[in-house]
Amino acid sequence: MRTPHRGSARDTAEAAFKKVTSPAPAPKPSQSAAPPEGKELVSLRLDRAVLQHFQDDGPGWQDRINAALRVVAGLDKA
Repeated sequence: MRTPHRGSARDTAEAAFKKVTSPAPAPKPSQSAAPPEGKELVSLRLDRAVLQHFQDDGPGWQDRINAALRVVAGLDKA
């Protein structure tokens, strides 16, 4: 003789699944999401001629702008 039906097959499967699975461990808190260099993403308006000057030398133009700004700010020597 059959046992009385208690819920749908889906309910039974979900209950069984919950018994054998454990929750994912909580992520460890990180010190910062910023890269080690401490760079930040910003939006900056530049004259077209200034941007073209740095882009003319190809890839790395953002790093060259950063280096020029560091010199002007007195953080690095020319």
